[in-house]
Parts: sequence; C-alpha cells; structure tokens
Amino acid sequence: MRIGIVCYPSVGGSGIVATELGKSLARRGHEVHFLSYDVPQRLQGALEKFHFHHVDVPLYPLFKFPPYTLALASSIYQIYQESPLDILHVHYAIPHCTSAFLAKQMLCKQHQVSLKVVATLHGTDTELVGQMPSYKPVVEFSIDSCNAVTAVSQYLKKATLAEFDIKEDIQVIYNPIDTDYFCPPAQDTRPERRRKTIVHISNFRPVKRIEDVIKVFDLVSSAVPAHLVFVGEGPERLGAEMLVDRLGLQDKVEFWGPRLGVRDILQESDLLISTSERESFGMTIAEAMSCATPVVATRAGGVVEVVEDGVTGFLNPVGCIQGIAESAVQILTNPHLQRQMGAAGRELVQRKFNVNQITSQYEALYQKLIETPVEDCPRAQKKEYLYQI
Repeated sequence: MRIGIVCYPSVGGSGIVATELGKSLARRGHEVHFLSYDVPQRLQGALEKFHFHHVDVPLYPLFKFPPYTLALASSIYQIYQESPLDILHVHYAIPHCTSAFLAKQMLCKQHQVSLKVVATLHGTDTELVGQMPSYKPVVEFSIDSCNAVTAVSQYLKKATLAEFDIKEDIQVIYNPIDTDYFCPPAQDTRPERRRKTIVHISNFRPVKRIEDVIKVFDLVSSAVPAHLVFVGEGPERLGAEMLVDRLGLQDKVEFWGPRLGVRDILQESDLLISTSERESFGMTIAEAMSCATPVVATRAGGVVEVVEDGVTGFLNPVGCIQGIAESAVQILTNPHLQRQMGAAGRELVQRKFNVNQITSQYEALYQKLIETPVEDCPRAQKKEYLYQI
C-alpha cells in the first residue's frame, strides 16, 4: 500500500505515534510518505527509508497567521497527483482533517476520488482546542468527512462522542510501543541501588501539573535518597524551576530539556511520575512500563487503560500530592515490589500495545477502506449527470 501520514513534527504523543506507526508500516514493505512542516523528531537519521514531503507555508504580510491548513491541503493534492496514495492517515482532527477534506474536494474536480482518509484523535485536538467555540463546528464537520476515525483509548472515544455531534463511528486502536526497542537494561540492578532516579517526561503544559511533580518529590526525597530528572520543554518550565529554588531542591532536581533518546533515560530510572489532570493515553507511561520501569500516575482519562493499579504501578486522584508521594515511597523502598511491578508493566505493554499488533490493526482498517467503495464526490457526480441530460 501507498500510505501518507500527516502529523506534527513535535516530540508530543501524536507525533510519536505517527512516526512509530510509519516506521512499522515501512518495515512491512509499505510505501510510506510523511507530510509535515518539519522532519518529525523520531524520523531524524532514518529519512532514507521514507518519502518526506515538506509543507511549505508561505509568509505573506497580508496574513496575520500563516495559512498552514491551506498549504497542507495543496501539498496533499500535489502528492496525490504525482503518486496516488491508497490511504491518507492524519493525526489530529484540526487542521489535518480539514486539509484532507479540502484536498479531496480538489481531487474531485479532477475526477480522482479514490483517496481514503483515516483520522486518529489524540486528545488535545478534541478535549481542549476542539472545544473552543471558534473551532468546534469545523472539528465536527472535518471528523465526519473522513472515511474512518480512530481514537487512542476507550476514554477518548467516549469523551469525543459526549462532546461532539459525530456521525462517523470511532474505532479504538491503542498507541503502538516498540517493545524490542523500549526494553529493560541487560543487567537490571535498579531495584537494589540505594539512590533512586525519578523521571518526568512531558511538554510542560498546564494540564501536566508540573508543580505537583516537584511537591511530590519534595516529600519523597525526605524519605528516600533520590534525584528527579525532568525531560521536556514548555510554558511551565520557568515556574517549575522557580519552585525548585524556593524549596531548596536545586541539588536534587535536573532539567534536561527535550531529548530524542528517552529510552536510555527510562532504562536508568527507578520510577516515572505523571501528575496530569487529563491524558488520552499516556505515551511516556507505556514506554516506561515497556522498559520495566514502574509508574505512579493520576487516575486521569485513558491512563487507567494503561496502568493496572497495584500491579504495574499505582494510581491516585489528580492533585493528591500526599497519596502520590506515599505510592512512590512504597515502590522505591521495596526492591521486590519495584522488580515485580516493572516485570508486570512490561508484560502488559507487550500484550496490549506491541507495535506489531497495533500495526496489524491499522493494516486491516486500511485494507477494509480500500476494498469498500465510497461516494466521496456526490456533487461532482450530480453535476456530471446533469450535463449528460
């Protein structure tokens, strides 16, 4: 199959999912085309295996904001003209679904209507941005214009259907994890070492509640020799650094900024902490579990479908600083529990989220769409019929 993948190039969850899926599809012999305004982070160094199409967004003084949606629609149209795609898989409802719809309408004028569009919802596109009054109607229209829609968790599917008037069925396909790559270290001595490493990985947006991580660590570090590593970048970083200074934790907390190779960090960590108030899935949580790193997280959205409370880690209510800290201390002071939860987490990820299993589900969806005739251009067909009369 010839498959186009549209995603943001950032290190966020949607970009990771799109690139991991694309790499897996390429390994299976499919021709994969990536479309974005920059090279996705996890494709860097491996572009020779893919077709990458840069979306050129012109900067013109008339436009206060660059018209990315229009530029992307033109790119999709041009790529299809040069090398017809069997499937276009867009990640994020807006603007990617909208651009796909515009491209299909342009193709309709050329009587080329075989392009099938799959949209994957990731959470922010529907739970935050998509609910803004300026965007909600176009989100509903754009999602329904796709040939198939997937969501990365049961939670996200239910939340989307509750908030939007969506006619299209939504299929749940979880995020793919490369468990061969995200694996425990060869000699895993983490449970036995005295000084523990705690990690938090995110984009430092308010929804991640970064200050809660620091407050939790302040309690944990008073009971267990430990240090905290922050990986990522975003608007809440400055406030987090200021809180670290106020609490006198400068010698115990490090801010590493964005990193491409988070696997090595996860393999060296004893525990991952997530304090989000909203998560559609929790990509870094699943990657940590695949590395046999236990997780303490908040009971937020799709996280409950990833973390089995009391088995692969612990879940606590959002904002429950004391409870999260107590859960962390319980794991970090019990080597047997840490090892047991780590092994259980890896087994769960291999069973539910393995990249090969998830890729097969998407392949089946793609093939079904290709084999199903769809009337994508009713207006064009009606116009042609009137001319015949």
